[in-house]
Amino acid sequence: MTAETLTASPRFRCWIPPGVYRPQTDTGLLSRAMRRERITSRTEVLDLGTGSGVLAVEAARRGARVTAVDISWRALAAALCNALMNGQMVRVRHGDMAAAVRGRRFDLVVTNPPYVPTPGNATPRGGARAWDAGTDGRLLIDRICATAPTMLRPAGALLMVHSHLNGVEETLARFRAAGLHAEVVDRARLPFGRVLRARLSWLRERGLVGDRTFEELVVFRVEHV
Repeated sequence: MTAETLTASPRFRCWIPPGVYRPQTDTGLLSRAMRRERITSRTEVLDLGTGSGVLAVEAARRGARVTAVDISWRALAAALCNALMNGQMVRVRHGDMAAAVRGRRFDLVVTNPPYVPTPGNATPRGGARAWDAGTDGRLLIDRICATAPTMLRPAGALLMVHSHLNGVEETLARFRAAGLHAEVVDRARLPFGRVLRARLSWLRERGLVGDRTFEELVVFRVEHV
């Protein structure tokens, strides 16, 4: 999936340097879900783990006031560059997820966190930080579930995507335990990508994929009860 498929305008321009996550099916699912949200010039949007900034730019093009967060300086440079190339203003903040905007709340949070189960416990480095997420793939997912109430305004919503390999019911349960209403609003099935294919033997040893050759991506919509 190219960046152009994420927006309605064919004039969208996107620069993605090496080591920055390229927009893929998960990005497209979040984009589709975001288009269902009511966004105005008063809407404060947080793109948490912005990567190339494609979603941040799309939200800005719809009139929102957007803050894009990433722990990667290269990703932030890409997000800022892509905003400028498309004539949009996006505030970028360097930091570790919600800690980068501590004390602030938003009308809409969109996030495509790393979610690929990863052998070993080493801290991801370089471009792998965009997908490696611990042995169960929930390294950042669980943090988002726990901190979501502190990021959302009373009428705000959070959109998050991850794979069925991470446990859909586990995510729903964690959001509910945090006092939030959570539901699945979109799904897409696709063949295993390059990273999962490279780890297929390990994934099967752990009983995560069985004989499957595909994964299902799931989009969650979360709001205050």
